[in-house]
Amino acid sequence: MKKDKLKPMLFSTMKNYDGKKFVTDVVAGIIVAIIALPLSIALALASGVGPEQGIYTAIIAGFIISFLGGSRVQIAGPTAAFATIVAGIVAKNGMSGLALATILAGIILILMGLLRLGSLIRFIPYTITTGFTAGIAVTIFIGQIKDFLGLSYPAGTMTIETTDKIKATVKNIDTFNYQALIVGGVCLLILIVWPLITEKIPGSLIAVLVGIAMVKFFKMDVNTIGNLYKIKSDLPPFTAPSFSMSAIRNILPDAFTIAILAAIESLLSCVVADGMINSHHRSNMELIAQGAGNIGSALFGGIPATGAIARTAANIKNGGRSPIAGITHSIVLVLVLVVLMPSAALIPMPTIAAILFMVAYNMCQWRTFVHLCKTAPKSDILVLVVTFILTVVFDLVIAIEVGMIMACVLFMKRMSDESVVSGWKYYDPDEDPDGPELKQIPKYVRVYEISGPMFFGDADHLANISFKDFTKVIIIRMRGVPALDATAMHAMEQLYERCNKQNIQLVFSHVNEQPYNTMKKSGFIEKIGADNFRPHIDDALEWAEKIN
Repeated sequence: MKKDKLKPMLFSTMKNYDGKKFVTDVVAGIIVAIIALPLSIALALASGVGPEQGIYTAIIAGFIISFLGGSRVQIAGPTAAFATIVAGIVAKNGMSGLALATILAGIILILMGLLRLGSLIRFIPYTITTGFTAGIAVTIFIGQIKDFLGLSYPAGTMTIETTDKIKATVKNIDTFNYQALIVGGVCLLILIVWPLITEKIPGSLIAVLVGIAMVKFFKMDVNTIGNLYKIKSDLPPFTAPSFSMSAIRNILPDAFTIAILAAIESLLSCVVADGMINSHHRSNMELIAQGAGNIGSALFGGIPATGAIARTAANIKNGGRSPIAGITHSIVLVLVLVVLMPSAALIPMPTIAAILFMVAYNMCQWRTFVHLCKTAPKSDILVLVVTFILTVVFDLVIAIEVGMIMACVLFMKRMSDESVVSGWKYYDPDEDPDGPELKQIPKYVRVYEISGPMFFGDADHLANISFKDFTKVIIIRMRGVPALDATAMHAMEQLYERCNKQNIQLVFSHVNEQPYNTMKKSGFIEKIGADNFRPHIDDALEWAEKIN
């Protein structure tokens, strides 16, 4: 099975499908829906939208991505990675701006899949994904302190940026509500302890039920979802955003951020799932499905979606082995939306905060972060820490842009340090006892060996090649050069011009395929003469004696 095959995995799994597999997938889908319900509501609220938007996303995007996806077991829906991005877009451009950004992101994802760019995601360094994931976790944690402590902010308080949230929390700490802290603390304790008791019933559902019971029966003065939001149990309405060139130009950077993050998150989730079920996903088909799912979500009142690692893992652990489980999860959420959604008004906000605290903790990867800081090269640690800080202080767009630029520059610096142009040492066989064992090189020949890729970062090394008045031939040994770029090619031509002025002949030994093709395409081989390119250093030395 080819990974880049543009065919939904659902159609492949149906070939050997039977009733027993169907029952197992349906059961897994129902369990995942129970897990997804409180998470979808919590993540929607963290994203600055209504609770029903989270359910709409899990239903529409979850169904489409399972139906068209390139993974057997991927479960899609709203995820924590998008929370801060979505909240920022909604605050600046409203729901219409978010819908437009999500649709554009979906189109970008589809194009990425059609252009077979699924494999390019691996070129995003692990330090960057770890850094911004930890940064997002911190921003989610900070954003939920208000509800966990029951704080009240004055009307008009702007808390879009993480720094604004910290300032507002400190400034209004005197509005602390101990009853909210009790509810939040109990729910957080349940979330921590419950998985040690059983994993068959999700801890988030137990926390929600206990939180509702505490507020209702003990008459606790704590904000609930119903106090802050109007709950809707209607089916997702079709809502097409208004398109204009100015709106598209304004929202396009956010659309690219959503698309890149959705691609990274979904494909990482697929890789994790592959390891759990010993399978292989179709990365390009998965990108197309993610694009279609996000477009569908936006057109029906949802928010950006991607593959959710936690829900996908839960699906696998409960026996899900085909996209039918993901489709079932969406259908069950439709029933929940129509029948039980009004009950969501009773959920206390500190309970939502506790759930998001656990989401933040699970996604922060602090052990990985600390391990990288202890063991990684200094340049990688710098990229990791800078990406993390920029994500928290500014936003994900700046963090990824700066992180990628830093990673590329530091990588080029590292490669440049590895590239060496060194001249062979010359020994007098009469004075040095090792001389007879070395290659005999005429006095008028100088040999330079290049090691490592030759690119714009180290092309100036060729300027270090020197020669004497009696030098007639310079041999460039290139067996250790896997690649040559245009800047290095230009430096090679400058070396030729220097040698040509001094009537020195250039001879090349063991030029690898890519450098040879680059030289041929630029006309350099024709200029030097094809006979001056020798397959081995011995041939080059013999040829140097012949042409002198």
